[in-house]
Amino acid sequence: MASNLVHVVDDDSAMRDSVAFLLDTTGFEVRLYEAGAQLLDRLAKPATGCVLTDIRMPGIDGLELLRRLRSAGHRLPVVMMTGHGDVPLAVEAMKLGACDFIEKPFEDEALLHAIRSALERGGPTETADPGLREFVRRVGTLSERERQVLDQLVGGATSKEIARTLDISPRTVEIYRAKLMAKTRAGSLQELVRWAVLAGLA
Repeated sequence: MASNLVHVVDDDSAMRDSVAFLLDTTGFEVRLYEAGAQLLDRLAKPATGCVLTDIRMPGIDGLELLRRLRSAGHRLPVVMMTGHGDVPLAVEAMKLGACDFIEKPFEDEALLHAIRSALERGGPTETADPGLREFVRRVGTLSERERQVLDQLVGGATSKEIARTLDISPRTVEIYRAKLMAKTRAGSLQELVRWAVLAGLA
């Protein structure tokens, strides 16, 4: 049976409290840590549940925490909370084995979905996800320009930066972006990045 324990790591006490309240009232067991070092010190072996951690923290940040968890042999699923514009960090986190990331500010339901998915999956994401082959197939239907915009987006570039790089207008970038989101059926940039990393495109 999947554990419903969530280890929440965030140096912002207000954020910790609000996430804890949401998870607690939704039936999850919650443990709070204000620093990555606290989690590493207190985590039992074998650990159960999943980790929800901020990516930007003083001392041990989210990426370093993920590295240390993995090197210590912990295979808990890890969900990263990222600030707006942290796509390159989120990509790096996914490559290190995070199972998902969620961008602040997030809707309650989006967070709950990410946590439930992580707990059901258990451990680092396996690329045997049935939707992955379908995503790769859809990427194959993109035009050359749409694929260039996809690569730039997954690399963390903004529409203005993509426009400069490809020598087109920001408005044109938005049109290509809308087309590639529709073709890949990604519901959000977060989902697009996650699929792209799992498919080895990032």
